[in-house]
Amino acid sequence: MLDRRLNHVVALAHSGSFTKAAEKAGISQSGITKSIADLERELGYSLFYRTARGATPTEAGREFVERAVRLLEDARILLAGDRESNDPYAQSLRIGVCPASLEWLLATPLTALLARHPSIRLELIASTFERVVQLLRTGGADVAFGFEDAFAEWSEVKRERIATMRAVLFVRKGHPILSVGAIGHSDLAKFNFVVPSDSRPYGSIIRSLFDDTGLWQRHLHIIDYFPIVTRIVAASDSIGVATREYSSSTAFKANFERLPGESPLPPAQMCCATRSRWEPTLVVKAFLRAMRATLPADI
Repeated sequence: MLDRRLNHVVALAHSGSFTKAAEKAGISQSGITKSIADLERELGYSLFYRTARGATPTEAGREFVERAVRLLEDARILLAGDRESNDPYAQSLRIGVCPASLEWLLATPLTALLARHPSIRLELIASTFERVVQLLRTGGADVAFGFEDAFAEWSEVKRERIATMRAVLFVRKGHPILSVGAIGHSDLAKFNFVVPSDSRPYGSIIRSLFDDTGLWQRHLHIIDYFPIVTRIVAASDSIGVATREYSSSTAFKANFERLPGESPLPPAQMCCATRSRWEPTLVVKAFLRAMRATLPADI
């Protein structure tokens, strides 16, 4: 019923790759490349920037993708007819999480959400902040969860504060830094760090520890999978970042210790982000209610 090129544009915007978009659309890579090029010629402007790393929407392209997503979703609901009319929650909910190490915080809210609305279909998309924002802006994600500071510069994104994360630094038992009396920045700068991201809110703070050397790149392991983080910290002198809640657990205390004194990492606000110009759907609103009801105010 709708121009199939709309599907091709949305697939490319969401995947960022002609190869992946072709797989999703079920056509050849050359086919989807030609399809989008033909549409751009017809429109008279470019929808995507092409680079060696893939494709990202232009400013005009983002506008086009947003409208295409709405059209395709409206068509899907229209064609579903009575199958969904009796249950307005029988929809998919695509949640972007950035960084991916925050996924565990969604376990309780999502369990509560499905208990109340079992017909919701979940899709969790854990990725970098840049990728999640792109998905949110182009309709590839319905809502995103992450650090409020990271979303602050995007005027088209509406933020709802959910909780406060209090991060601590931790090391293995017997780590040499534990023998230091009052741990200062110069003491911390003697060791490598394992962090989920070098972006906000904590990246700049950790990088500043190495201002005197100017070689912070040599001291950061950027790993967003927490089981790997704990393995590296346990087997080396690297310093990791964890939530205060986790540092109080039995599993943590069996192998690790928090660095004494005040954490150099300030409390960080966690938020859920949606598109400013779109009214959140019923399933997004239900997810936000579940987050507010089940996630502790302090993490």
